[in-house]
Amino acid sequence: MWLRVKVFIILFVPVISSLFATDSLSVLKKRKLVLRVSSVALTTGSLIYLNQAWYSQYSSSKFHTFNDNAEWLQMDKCGHGFTTYQTGRLMMNAMAWAGYSKKQQLLVGGLSGLAYMSAIEVMDGYSSGWGFSFGDMGANALGSGLVIGQKIVWNEQRIQLKFSFYQSPYAKYNTDLLGTSLSTQILKDYNGQTYWLSVNPSSFLKKDTKFPRWLNIAIGYGANGMIGARDNTAIIEDANGNSLFFNRYRQGYISLDVDFTRIKTHSKILKAVFSCINIMKVPFPNLELSEGKLKFNYY
Repeated sequence: MWLRVKVFIILFVPVISSLFATDSLSVLKKRKLVLRVSSVALTTGSLIYLNQAWYSQYSSSKFHTFNDNAEWLQMDKCGHGFTTYQTGRLMMNAMAWAGYSKKQQLLVGGLSGLAYMSAIEVMDGYSSGWGFSFGDMGANALGSGLVIGQKIVWNEQRIQLKFSFYQSPYAKYNTDLLGTSLSTQILKDYNGQTYWLSVNPSSFLKKDTKFPRWLNIAIGYGANGMIGARDNTAIIEDANGNSLFFNRYRQGYISLDVDFTRIKTHSKILKAVFSCINIMKVPFPNLELSEGKLKFNYY
């Protein structure tokens, strides 16, 4: 949760500053100072808060590992990859806004999400309630690799990781794990989350192509029916006391999407705003493959 807060703050620094900033050398120095101070303060503050608000509930132990690869039908791993990807993308954009070189953007910005999540994994490793997860670290590395690799090869993000969410009917059966309100369910209820690989076809075509440059094709992954991390062994009852059983299953999607960063505008403010909202996948009708069946969804 705190990493996502960090992502949005890092993003909105250039959004707000673009209201009055120019690209002179003196302004670039001020931008670098703002970015450095805000990043260090937010990173340090969030880790301290996380330690006090979360890890202090569990006793400390020797550093140990924990295999959680079988949990949540790997939806949590998608979340790790998405978060490190978006943090790297936004931080590289912010560093470009502040006038840093491409090499600095890659080494510092591109690896910022991986560095932050690695720190959290180390804290997990010393907590008796959790443990260092190699699966999580692998997903983190994939997210950072995707953003850095595209910056090196194409100097742009042709394939983006995006996110969408709807309130699932399952959260009410285990609010401790899945959340009690929309704000907590967005972060905790994997049943309502979908992660997307959003590909921009026009970026792979000739410059004179008539294919809309803002139109993407998105491939999504989700999962449903999950009351617990590994299984649904807890006894769930409806209002009449009847036992309920939910089948856990994966979902695959194909849909259209919008790459807002490719919409032409001369406004620096709009460009920054478009970069922000490009985190989310735009609702479109889609085809879903799940439980061996293919079905059409209107949104």
